[in-house]
Amino acid sequence: MSIAGRLNLIFIAAVVLLCVIVLGVTAAREYQTQLQSTLAAAQVTAASSIELQVDIYERDQTALDAKLAAYLAPPVSAADIRDSLGNILAQSPGNGAASRLPGFTVLRSGYSPADTGVVRLDNGRPVQTTGFWSAFFNSEDFVHLTLPVFAAVNPTEQGIEPVDFALALIDAGAANSQVIMGYVHIQVSQGGLLDAVYVAIGGLLWFTLLLALLLCAVVLAITWQIGRSLTQLAQLADGVAAGNIDSVVDIKGSPEVREVAKVLNSVMGGLSRRKNEMETDQRLLNMKVEERTSQLSERDQALSEATREITETRSQLQQLAHYDNLTSLPNRSLFTEQLSLMLRLNARDQNRLALLILNLANFKRVNEALGHQAGDDVLREVGHRLSRCVRGSDIVAHNSDDAPRIEVSRLGGDEFTVVLNRVDGEASVAEVARRINESLVSPIDVDGQEVVVTPSIGIALSPQDGVDVEALLRCANTAMQQAKLTTGETFLFYESTMQDIPVDRLRLEADLRRAIDRDELTLHLQPQVDIINGSVVGAEALLRWQHQEFGDLPPNQFIAMAEEMGYSDQLAHWVVDAACARLVAFDARDLKLPRIAINVSAGQFNPALVDHVELTLGKHALEPARLELALSQRTLIDRRTSVIESLEKLRDLGVHVSVDDFGAGHEPLGYLADLQVDEIKLDRRFVADCVDTQGGAGLVAGIIAMAQHLELGLVAEGVETPEQYRFLTGHGVKVVQGYLFSEPLPAAEFERLLAPWHFMELVQSKLA
Repeated sequence: MSIAGRLNLIFIAAVVLLCVIVLGVTAAREYQTQLQSTLAAAQVTAASSIELQVDIYERDQTALDAKLAAYLAPPVSAADIRDSLGNILAQSPGNGAASRLPGFTVLRSGYSPADTGVVRLDNGRPVQTTGFWSAFFNSEDFVHLTLPVFAAVNPTEQGIEPVDFALALIDAGAANSQVIMGYVHIQVSQGGLLDAVYVAIGGLLWFTLLLALLLCAVVLAITWQIGRSLTQLAQLADGVAAGNIDSVVDIKGSPEVREVAKVLNSVMGGLSRRKNEMETDQRLLNMKVEERTSQLSERDQALSEATREITETRSQLQQLAHYDNLTSLPNRSLFTEQLSLMLRLNARDQNRLALLILNLANFKRVNEALGHQAGDDVLREVGHRLSRCVRGSDIVAHNSDDAPRIEVSRLGGDEFTVVLNRVDGEASVAEVARRINESLVSPIDVDGQEVVVTPSIGIALSPQDGVDVEALLRCANTAMQQAKLTTGETFLFYESTMQDIPVDRLRLEADLRRAIDRDELTLHLQPQVDIINGSVVGAEALLRWQHQEFGDLPPNQFIAMAEEMGYSDQLAHWVVDAACARLVAFDARDLKLPRIAINVSAGQFNPALVDHVELTLGKHALEPARLELALSQRTLIDRRTSVIESLEKLRDLGVHVSVDDFGAGHEPLGYLADLQVDEIKLDRRFVADCVDTQGGAGLVAGIIAMAQHLELGLVAEGVETPEQYRFLTGHGVKVVQGYLFSEPLPAAEFERLLAPWHFMELVQSKLA
């Protein structure tokens, strides 16, 4: 292409681009003006009508339907009025897509209750891109505007009259009220907005087009003249360079062009003489250049290889020095360095920081059962899950781009840390801790085996718990150890009282190994009562440790410690022996206890325990159905071969199998039918909620109905009030357990409860 052609092309492209920019900017500004005008008009209409507040308060659908007409001028295609909870009070008539208005939660996603919402839906999800270009490419979509309707009257007060809304506006004390009566939602057609934009910029489009054509015509005329002379010069220069022109050439044109032609003609005489000399010199020079180029290329390759090796070595050393080889997470060294820097920056900016230490409670058993390679796979998966949890926690932790980032680290073994920088408060940190727990308790697939690990999380906050790395680590570790000793708590915040725990752990570990030999372990029994006749139809055996120095210790102070010590199997075997011996002792005294239940944790349930159950039942000549093993939901969904075979053997023996704390976890319910359990135990937290909240009542009623449909036994645990009792029995529960009837008692005190119909009077007189 010639120079003139290129100049023409560049200029035309520039003119077209400028026109497109001018039109695009004007269209975008006009689109926003139209959208803002629509929004402003709707806001004025919503804010200027006291009658709208009154009609929403009185839920007058006829009046609200009439007021919707004020919003339906184009480009508005549909509208509705909702109460403060998003329930539709009035809706404009419509058809097609315009009548299918999205839900209130979608419309208000990302907005506070008092904000005006402006969203566009993309595949049903709200997005904030409502500009001209999004409308241009999605003209069939709609922009949804939700306008809060404020009132100066508190609608919860009694005896409010319509005149009170007008009087409240005059009252200076109520002028700044932010009480939200409801919302006006209008659906604006993006196609309608575009039509208005096209009309507004039509004149500008024709003016711009005519101006561009005029400029292009002028430039084409000028460049044609220039290009003609330049073409002649280029042809002359090409001929001179090729040695094809030996005579003077006359070129007509502008004075500048003629001057250039004169210079070219003056040099043509010497070019022919120098041509041969230059060709010879060029050949010699090319030979030298090729030789030197080859040498330089070889040196460059060697230097590049050395640089690459140095870079790889430096990266490997950096990785080994600061990152964990197994999980690729920051190690203790990098963690300590970065956390120290974070603490200094937060102290300067007066920001808060949270340190979470996680320990996997039953990780030791994974290594023992599946091998260390499986344990490594579990640790890698835990690291991945922790990283995903923290990446999704922007709502609680805010890191500026230039701030050090050290979110997840592995300190060693099965101990991980999570650092949340610039946190809002304990509630936000607790939300992340719950998210981490929910992520980690999901089964992990290791070579076809499902492995479940349970985290114990300790949390320390800076600056209130410590201002340096050592102090925070110490506090978080203390809280983590306390969480491991506390039944039902997966995470705990550090408290100063945790330093004053009266039981010394090292002392307890040593004494626990000798507790069986010293006959310090006992079983307390809590009755399970039949509401039909008031008889005791079963009992839950609860382990107690009567320490010589510290007195009666509950399980939450030594069960988790026993699992860490690898001593939980011995405790489980002892409980089986003691429970069966207690049944035999009651039988010898003609005290009939139909069944005794023992709780078995996921770590204790294994083939060795099932074999011990079989031997113990045979030793005492007990009917297997009189012994109940209460297993956790996590145990029942474990797909390991050993677990499945152990459950099948229990079924073959005839041992009663129940699901402990049913509903407390997030596991699927399909195992109830697959494993054919005998009974479920309703978690005490659901029992506590059944009379306090409507949702809790509905959930408990649903679980009871499910158990009846599957023909499963049901025991309601933790019944403490007559109201709970009446609710449960009214929905079909036949067996209850809790402090309303009796606390866990030693065997000697429990004997008196085995008299026939012992609780009948209580059932009839107080609970009926």
